Amino acid sequence: MRIGRLTLAAATLLLMATASVPAGTPFSQTERHTLSSDAIEPRGAAPRPPVQRPNHEPPFGAFVGSWDDYIPQIGRYAQWLGDANMQVGHTYLAGNGWSDIEGEPMVLGLWSQWRQADPSRLLVLGVPMLVPSEAKVPDGEVADLLAQGARGDFDGHFLKLARRLVALGGADTVLTLGWEMNGTTYTHRCKPDPAAWKTYWRRIVGVMRSVPGQRFRFDFAPSRGLDAVPWTKCYPGDDVVDIIGMDNYDQPAGGTFDDYVREPYGLQDQVEFAAKRGKPVSYPEWGLFRNGDNPEFVQRMVDWIRTHDTAYQTVTDYCPHGFFQCERNPRSAATFKQLMSGSKGAPTPAPAEAPAPTATPAEDVPAAPGPPAVPAAPAVPGGSTAPSRTASPSARPAKGKSTGRPTGAPHARH
Repeated sequence: MRIGRLTLAAATLLLMATASVPAGTPFSQTERHTLSSDAIEPRGAAPRPPVQRPNHEPPFGAFVGSWDDYIPQIGRYAQWLGDANMQVGHTYLAGNGWSDIEGEPMVLGLWSQWRQADPSRLLVLGVPMLVPSEAKVPDGEVADLLAQGARGDFDGHFLKLARRLVALGGADTVLTLGWEMNGTTYTHRCKPDPAAWKTYWRRIVGVMRSVPGQRFRFDFAPSRGLDAVPWTKCYPGDDVVDIIGMDNYDQPAGGTFDDYVREPYGLQDQVEFAAKRGKPVSYPEWGLFRNGDNPEFVQRMVDWIRTHDTAYQTVTDYCPHGFFQCERNPRSAATFKQLMSGSKGAPTPAPAEAPAPTATPAEDVPAAPGPPAVPAAPAVPGGSTAPSRTASPSARPAKGKSTGRPTGAPHARH
Protein backbone atom coordinates (compact mmCIF):
# COMPACT_ATOMS: atom_id res chain seq x y z
CA MET A 1 0.00 0.00 0.00
CA ARG A 2 2.85 2.42 0.84
CA ILE A 3 4.37 1.77 -2.57
CA GLY A 4 1.03 2.46 -4.20
CA ARG A 5 0.72 5.80 -2.41
CA LEU A 6 4.22 6.83 -3.46
CA THR A 7 3.44 5.90 -7.05
CA LEU A 8 0.23 7.92 -6.94
CA ALA A 9 2.06 10.92 -5.46
CA ALA A 10 4.74 10.74 -8.16
CA ALA A 11 2.12 10.56 -10.89
CA THR A 12 0.33 13.57 -9.43
CA LEU A 13 3.54 15.62 -9.39
CA LEU A 14 4.27 14.65 -12.99
CA LEU A 15 0.80 15.74 -14.09
CA MET A 16 1.21 19.06 -12.27
CA ALA A 17 4.59 19.63 -13.89
CA THR A 18 3.32 18.99 -17.41
CA ALA A 19 -0.18 20.47 -17.23
CA SER A 20 0.80 23.78 -18.84
CA VAL A 21 2.89 22.27 -21.66
CA PRO A 22 1.32 22.47 -25.14
CA ALA A 23 0.30 19.19 -26.71
CA GLY A 24 3.10 17.53 -28.63
CA THR A 25 5.90 19.26 -26.68
CA PRO A 26 8.74 16.82 -25.87
CA PHE A 27 9.30 16.43 -22.13
CA SER A 28 12.93 17.51 -22.63
CA GLN A 29 11.69 20.99 -23.53
CA THR A 30 9.66 21.08 -20.32
CA GLU A 31 12.65 19.99 -18.27
CA ARG A 32 14.86 22.70 -19.65
CA HIS A 33 12.44 25.32 -18.30
CA THR A 34 12.24 23.89 -14.79
CA LEU A 35 15.67 22.64 -13.81
CA SER A 36 17.30 25.89 -12.66
CA SER A 37 16.27 28.89 -10.63
CA ASP A 38 17.02 31.29 -13.48
CA ALA A 39 15.24 29.27 -16.18
CA ILE A 40 12.76 30.75 -18.62
CA GLU A 41 9.20 30.13 -17.48
CA PRO A 42 6.96 28.00 -19.75
CA ARG A 43 4.55 29.87 -21.98
CA GLY A 44 1.38 30.82 -20.16
CA ALA A 45 2.88 30.38 -16.68
CA ALA A 46 3.00 34.12 -15.92
CA PRO A 47 2.00 37.42 -17.56
CA ARG A 48 4.48 38.64 -20.13
CA PRO A 49 6.30 41.88 -19.29
CA PRO A 50 5.73 44.85 -21.59
CA VAL A 51 7.98 44.96 -24.64
CA GLN A 52 9.86 48.23 -25.01
CA ARG A 53 9.73 49.79 -28.46
CA PRO A 54 12.24 52.38 -29.71
CA ASN A 55 11.09 55.56 -31.42
CA HIS A 56 13.92 55.50 -33.96
CA GLU A 57 15.80 53.15 -36.26
CA PRO A 58 18.08 50.99 -34.09
CA PRO A 59 21.75 51.51 -34.99
CA PHE A 60 22.71 48.97 -37.63
CA GLY A 61 25.73 47.70 -39.47
CA ALA A 62 27.25 44.55 -40.89
CA PHE A 63 30.11 42.22 -40.17
CA VAL A 64 32.16 42.50 -43.36
CA GLY A 65 35.57 41.33 -42.11
CA SER A 66 37.95 41.67 -39.20
CA TRP A 67 41.19 43.09 -40.53
CA ASP A 68 41.75 46.83 -40.77
CA ASP A 69 41.50 46.77 -44.57
CA TYR A 70 37.86 45.68 -44.35
CA ILE A 71 36.85 49.00 -42.80
CA PRO A 72 36.28 50.73 -46.17
CA GLN A 73 33.68 48.06 -46.96
CA ILE A 74 31.37 49.74 -44.46
CA GLY A 75 31.33 52.89 -46.59
CA ARG A 76 30.70 50.89 -49.78
CA TYR A 77 27.90 48.95 -48.09
CA ALA A 78 26.29 52.24 -46.98
CA GLN A 79 26.46 53.56 -50.53
CA TRP A 80 24.77 50.37 -51.78
CA LEU A 81 21.97 51.12 -49.31
CA GLY A 82 21.36 54.57 -50.73
CA ASP A 83 23.81 56.33 -48.41
CA ALA A 84 22.21 54.82 -45.32
CA ASN A 85 23.73 55.76 -41.99
CA MET A 86 25.46 52.50 -41.08
CA GLN A 87 26.45 53.35 -37.52
CA VAL A 88 27.80 50.01 -36.29
CA GLY A 89 31.21 48.54 -37.03
CA HIS A 90 31.54 44.91 -35.93
CA THR A 91 34.80 42.99 -35.69
CA TYR A 92 36.40 40.17 -33.68
CA LEU A 93 39.63 39.48 -31.91
CA ALA A 94 41.42 36.38 -33.12
CA GLY A 95 41.69 33.60 -30.59
CA ASN A 96 44.85 31.75 -31.53
CA GLY A 97 46.78 32.78 -28.41
CA TRP A 98 46.60 35.17 -25.46
CA SER A 99 48.39 37.93 -27.36
CA ASP A 100 45.35 38.00 -29.69
CA ILE A 101 43.05 38.63 -26.72
CA GLU A 102 45.18 41.61 -25.71
CA GLY A 103 44.33 43.18 -29.09
CA GLU A 104 46.60 44.02 -32.03
CA PRO A 105 47.23 47.77 -31.63
CA MET A 106 47.16 48.65 -35.34
CA VAL A 107 43.80 46.96 -35.94
CA LEU A 108 42.22 48.25 -32.73
CA GLY A 109 43.49 51.74 -33.49
CA LEU A 110 42.03 51.87 -36.98
CA TRP A 111 38.65 50.51 -35.90
CA SER A 112 38.60 52.96 -32.97
CA GLN A 113 39.43 55.80 -35.35
CA TRP A 114 36.50 54.79 -37.55
CA ARG A 115 34.31 54.99 -34.46
CA GLN A 116 35.63 58.42 -33.45
CA ALA A 117 35.00 59.96 -36.88
CA ASP A 118 31.26 60.20 -36.07
CA PRO A 119 29.79 60.48 -32.55
CA SER A 120 26.75 58.40 -33.59
CA ARG A 121 28.90 55.38 -34.45
CA LEU A 122 29.29 52.26 -32.34
CA LEU A 123 32.14 49.75 -32.32
CA VAL A 124 31.23 46.15 -31.40
CA LEU A 125 34.13 43.83 -30.61
CA GLY A 126 33.84 40.06 -30.22
CA VAL A 127 36.19 38.96 -27.44
CA PRO A 128 36.96 35.26 -26.89
CA MET A 129 37.30 34.24 -23.25
CA LEU A 130 39.67 31.29 -23.82
CA VAL A 131 42.33 30.29 -26.31
CA PRO A 132 42.73 28.59 -28.69
CA SER A 133 39.23 29.68 -29.56
CA GLU A 134 38.17 27.02 -32.10
CA ALA A 135 40.42 24.03 -31.47
CA LYS A 136 37.86 21.39 -30.38
CA VAL A 137 39.26 21.40 -26.86
CA PRO A 138 37.70 18.54 -24.82
CA ASP A 139 35.15 19.43 -22.15
CA GLY A 140 37.47 18.40 -19.32
CA GLU A 141 40.16 20.79 -20.49
CA VAL A 142 37.59 23.55 -20.97
CA ALA A 143 36.42 23.06 -17.39
CA ASP A 144 40.04 23.35 -16.18
CA LEU A 145 40.54 26.55 -18.21
CA LEU A 146 37.33 28.05 -16.86
CA ALA A 147 38.49 27.31 -13.32
CA GLN A 148 41.80 29.04 -14.03
CA GLY A 149 39.94 32.04 -15.41
CA ALA A 150 37.66 32.17 -12.39
CA ARG A 151 40.78 32.22 -10.15
CA GLY A 152 42.17 35.20 -12.05
CA ASP A 153 44.97 33.48 -13.97
CA PHE A 154 44.10 35.34 -17.19
CA ASP A 155 43.26 38.76 -15.73
CA GLY A 156 46.34 40.46 -17.15
CA HIS A 157 45.35 39.79 -20.77
CA PHE A 158 41.97 41.48 -20.38
CA LEU A 159 43.54 44.36 -18.49
CA LYS A 160 45.89 44.96 -21.44
CA LEU A 161 42.96 44.85 -23.85
CA ALA A 162 41.02 47.39 -21.80
CA ARG A 163 44.00 49.73 -21.51
CA ARG A 164 44.66 49.53 -25.24
CA LEU A 165 41.07 50.23 -26.17
CA VAL A 166 40.94 53.27 -23.91
CA ALA A 167 44.30 54.58 -25.13
CA LEU A 168 43.36 54.11 -28.78
CA GLY A 169 39.95 55.80 -28.54
CA GLY A 170 37.73 52.76 -28.09
CA ALA A 171 36.68 53.45 -24.50
CA ASP A 172 32.97 53.06 -25.32
CA THR A 173 33.28 49.79 -27.27
CA VAL A 174 30.52 47.20 -26.90
CA LEU A 175 32.10 43.83 -26.07
CA THR A 176 30.36 40.60 -27.08
CA LEU A 177 32.37 38.69 -24.53
CA GLY A 178 32.33 34.90 -24.94
CA TRP A 179 29.58 35.02 -27.58
CA GLU A 180 27.52 31.87 -28.30
CA MET A 181 28.60 30.39 -25.00
CA ASN A 182 25.58 28.07 -25.03
CA GLY A 183 26.91 26.20 -28.09
CA THR A 184 29.82 23.87 -28.79
CA THR A 185 31.95 25.72 -31.35
CA TYR A 186 34.11 27.83 -29.09
CA THR A 187 36.49 26.93 -26.30
CA HIS A 188 34.78 29.59 -24.18
CA ARG A 189 31.61 27.49 -24.05
CA CYS A 190 29.64 27.39 -20.83
CA LYS A 191 28.36 23.82 -20.59
CA PRO A 192 31.46 22.16 -19.05
CA ASP A 193 31.11 24.31 -15.89
CA PRO A 194 28.40 27.02 -15.86
CA ALA A 195 29.28 28.20 -12.33
CA ALA A 196 32.94 28.75 -13.20
CA TRP A 197 31.94 30.36 -16.52
CA LYS A 198 29.79 32.94 -14.73
CA THR A 199 32.50 33.66 -12.17
CA TYR A 200 35.04 34.08 -14.96
CA TRP A 201 32.78 36.47 -16.90
CA ARG A 202 32.27 38.55 -13.75
CA ARG A 203 36.01 38.66 -13.16
CA ILE A 204 36.76 39.83 -16.73
CA VAL A 205 34.16 42.59 -16.49
CA GLY A 206 35.57 43.72 -13.17
CA VAL A 207 39.11 43.82 -14.56
CA MET A 208 38.13 45.79 -17.64
CA ARG A 209 35.92 48.23 -15.72
CA SER A 210 38.82 48.96 -13.38
CA VAL A 211 40.62 50.90 -16.13
CA PRO A 212 40.20 54.69 -15.79
CA GLY A 213 38.26 56.30 -18.62
CA GLN A 214 36.49 53.17 -19.83
CA ARG A 215 32.80 53.25 -20.76
CA PHE A 216 32.55 49.68 -22.02
CA ARG A 217 29.23 47.89 -22.39
CA PHE A 218 29.13 44.11 -22.11
CA ASP A 219 26.76 42.18 -24.37
CA PHE A 220 25.70 38.68 -23.26
CA ALA A 221 25.02 37.12 -26.67
CA PRO A 222 24.04 33.43 -26.89
CA SER A 223 22.86 31.71 -30.04
CA ARG A 224 19.10 31.38 -30.43
CA GLY A 225 17.41 28.37 -28.86
CA LEU A 226 18.62 25.67 -26.53
CA ASP A 227 21.80 24.64 -28.37
CA ALA A 228 24.04 22.66 -25.95
CA VAL A 229 22.81 24.24 -22.71
CA PRO A 230 20.06 26.74 -21.76
CA TRP A 231 21.65 30.16 -22.00
CA THR A 232 19.93 31.21 -18.78
CA LYS A 233 22.25 28.82 -16.92
CA CYS A 234 25.18 30.93 -18.15
CA TYR A 235 23.77 34.38 -17.33
CA PRO A 236 26.31 36.00 -14.98
CA GLY A 237 24.16 38.71 -13.38
CA ASP A 238 22.50 42.03 -14.11
CA ASP A 239 25.35 44.07 -12.63
CA VAL A 240 27.86 42.76 -15.18
CA VAL A 241 25.63 42.68 -18.29
CA ASP A 242 24.50 45.80 -20.15
CA ILE A 243 22.83 44.27 -23.25
CA ILE A 244 21.19 40.88 -23.79
CA GLY A 245 21.96 39.81 -27.33
CA MET A 246 21.17 36.84 -29.52
CA ASP A 247 22.69 35.46 -32.73
CA ASN A 248 19.86 34.46 -35.05
CA TYR A 249 20.36 32.57 -38.31
CA ASP A 250 17.65 31.14 -40.57
CA GLN A 251 17.96 27.55 -39.43
CA PRO A 252 17.11 24.67 -39.12
CA ALA A 253 15.98 23.67 -42.59
CA GLY A 254 12.23 24.10 -42.83
CA GLY A 255 12.13 26.50 -39.88
CA THR A 256 9.88 29.55 -39.94
CA PHE A 257 10.31 32.89 -38.24
CA ASP A 258 7.38 32.08 -35.97
CA ASP A 259 9.28 28.96 -34.86
CA TYR A 260 12.28 31.12 -34.00
CA VAL A 261 10.08 33.45 -31.95
CA ARG A 262 8.23 30.76 -29.99
CA GLU A 263 10.86 28.08 -29.41
CA PRO A 264 12.26 27.68 -25.89
CA TYR A 265 15.12 30.12 -25.39
CA GLY A 266 14.16 31.80 -28.66
CA LEU A 267 13.46 35.40 -29.64
CA GLN A 268 10.39 35.89 -27.43
CA ASP A 269 12.17 34.46 -24.40
CA GLN A 270 15.10 36.79 -25.08
CA VAL A 271 13.06 39.99 -25.15
CA GLU A 272 11.06 38.98 -22.08
CA PHE A 273 14.21 38.06 -20.16
CA ALA A 274 15.70 41.45 -21.05
CA ALA A 275 12.52 43.41 -20.30
CA LYS A 276 12.32 41.93 -16.81
CA ARG A 277 15.80 43.32 -16.19
CA GLY A 278 15.29 46.69 -17.86
CA LYS A 279 17.96 45.97 -20.47
CA PRO A 280 17.96 46.40 -24.26
CA VAL A 281 18.44 43.51 -26.65
CA SER A 282 20.81 43.20 -29.61
CA TYR A 283 21.40 41.00 -32.64
CA PRO A 284 25.18 40.97 -33.17
CA GLU A 285 24.93 38.24 -35.82
CA TRP A 286 21.99 37.41 -38.02
CA GLY A 287 21.46 36.24 -41.56
CA LEU A 288 20.34 33.49 -43.91
CA PHE A 289 21.54 29.95 -43.71
CA ARG A 290 19.66 26.64 -44.03
CA ASN A 291 16.66 27.91 -45.99
CA GLY A 292 18.39 29.61 -48.89
CA ASP A 293 17.31 32.90 -50.38
CA ASN A 294 14.50 33.77 -47.96
CA PRO A 295 13.17 37.33 -48.21
CA GLU A 296 10.39 36.58 -45.70
CA PHE A 297 13.00 35.89 -43.01
CA VAL A 298 14.70 39.19 -43.83
CA GLN A 299 11.42 41.13 -43.67
CA ARG A 300 10.38 39.51 -40.39
CA MET A 301 13.80 39.96 -38.80
CA VAL A 302 14.01 43.66 -39.63
CA ASP A 303 10.45 44.14 -38.37
CA TRP A 304 11.32 42.32 -35.15
CA ILE A 305 14.40 44.47 -34.61
CA ARG A 306 12.45 47.66 -35.24
CA THR A 307 9.64 46.82 -32.82
CA HIS A 308 11.74 45.94 -29.78
CA ASP A 309 14.20 47.77 -27.57
CA THR A 310 17.18 46.99 -29.78
CA ALA A 311 20.53 48.54 -28.89
CA TYR A 312 22.02 47.61 -32.29
CA GLN A 313 22.01 44.95 -34.99
CA THR A 314 24.64 43.70 -37.42
CA VAL A 315 23.95 41.30 -40.25
CA THR A 316 26.67 38.77 -41.05
CA ASP A 317 27.49 39.65 -44.64
CA TYR A 318 29.29 36.87 -46.45
CA CYS A 319 27.92 33.77 -48.16
CA PRO A 320 25.66 32.06 -47.34
CA HIS A 321 24.39 34.55 -44.76
CA GLY A 322 24.48 38.00 -46.32
CA PHE A 323 23.25 40.30 -49.06
CA PHE A 324 25.82 42.86 -50.18
CA GLN A 325 28.69 40.40 -50.62
CA CYS A 326 26.72 37.26 -51.56
CA GLU A 327 25.17 36.87 -55.00
CA ARG A 328 23.35 33.69 -53.94
CA ASN A 329 20.57 35.69 -52.27
CA PRO A 330 19.21 38.18 -54.84
CA ARG A 331 15.62 38.26 -53.54
CA SER A 332 16.71 38.68 -49.93
CA ALA A 333 19.23 41.33 -50.96
CA ALA A 334 16.48 43.27 -52.75
CA THR A 335 14.26 43.07 -49.66
CA PHE A 336 17.05 44.18 -47.30
CA LYS A 337 17.95 47.04 -49.61
CA GLN A 338 14.34 48.18 -49.81
CA LEU A 339 13.96 48.06 -46.02
CA MET A 340 17.21 49.77 -45.09
CA SER A 341 17.99 52.16 -47.97
CA GLY A 342 18.42 55.73 -46.86
CA SER A 343 18.01 54.91 -43.17
CA LYS A 344 19.11 57.82 -41.00
CA GLY A 345 19.86 55.54 -38.09
CA ALA A 346 19.59 56.54 -34.45
CA PRO A 347 20.17 60.07 -33.13
CA THR A 348 23.60 60.87 -31.72
CA PRO A 349 23.67 59.62 -28.11
CA ALA A 350 24.64 61.79 -25.18
CA PRO A 351 28.06 61.01 -23.65
CA ALA A 352 27.82 58.18 -21.13
CA GLU A 353 29.49 58.09 -17.76
CA ALA A 354 31.91 55.27 -17.02
CA PRO A 355 30.41 52.44 -14.89
CA ALA A 356 32.05 51.91 -11.52
CA PRO A 357 34.40 48.92 -11.09
CA THR A 358 32.37 45.87 -10.09
CA ALA A 359 34.46 42.81 -9.40
CA THR A 360 38.25 42.69 -9.33
CA PRO A 361 40.02 45.84 -8.04
CA ALA A 362 42.82 47.14 -10.22
CA GLU A 363 45.38 46.52 -7.49
CA ASP A 364 44.57 42.80 -7.56
CA VAL A 365 45.30 42.51 -11.28
CA PRO A 366 48.79 41.52 -12.51
CA ALA A 367 50.79 44.46 -13.76
CA ALA A 368 50.64 45.09 -17.51
CA PRO A 369 52.66 47.31 -19.84
CA GLY A 370 51.47 50.81 -20.46
CA PRO A 371 49.17 51.51 -23.42
CA PRO A 372 50.64 51.59 -26.92
CA ALA A 373 50.95 54.73 -28.97
CA VAL A 374 48.03 55.71 -31.18
CA PRO A 375 48.77 54.76 -34.82
CA ALA A 376 49.00 57.28 -37.61
CA ALA A 377 45.74 58.39 -39.20
CA PRO A 378 44.43 56.05 -41.92
CA ALA A 379 42.30 56.87 -44.92
CA VAL A 380 38.69 57.57 -43.96
CA PRO A 381 36.39 54.53 -44.56
CA GLY A 382 34.25 54.89 -47.63
CA GLY A 383 37.07 56.40 -49.66
CA SER A 384 38.75 54.85 -52.65
CA THR A 385 41.78 53.49 -50.85
CA ALA A 386 42.31 51.09 -47.97
CA PRO A 387 43.97 52.26 -44.71
CA SER A 388 47.73 52.33 -44.56
CA ARG A 389 49.28 49.18 -43.11
CA THR A 390 52.53 48.95 -41.20
CA ALA A 391 52.10 45.88 -39.03
CA SER A 392 53.60 42.66 -40.30
CA PRO A 393 51.23 39.93 -41.54
CA SER A 394 52.38 37.65 -38.74
CA ALA A 395 51.04 40.15 -36.20
CA ARG A 396 47.57 40.01 -37.68
CA PRO A 397 44.64 37.71 -36.86
CA ALA A 398 44.61 34.47 -38.83
CA LYS A 399 42.12 34.59 -41.67
CA GLY A 400 39.28 32.10 -42.08
CA LYS A 401 39.10 29.87 -45.13
CA SER A 402 36.96 32.02 -47.37
CA THR A 403 35.30 34.70 -45.28
CA GLY A 404 38.22 36.88 -44.38
CA ARG A 405 37.44 36.39 -40.68
CA PRO A 406 39.87 35.51 -37.91
CA THR A 407 39.80 32.32 -35.94
CA GLY A 408 37.21 32.99 -33.27
CA ALA A 409 34.84 34.96 -35.50
CA PRO A 410 31.57 33.62 -36.86
CA HIS A 411 30.57 31.04 -37.73
CA ALA A 412 32.01 27.56 -37.92
CA ARG A 413 29.04 26.14 -36.01
CA HIS A 414 26.87 26.66 -39.07
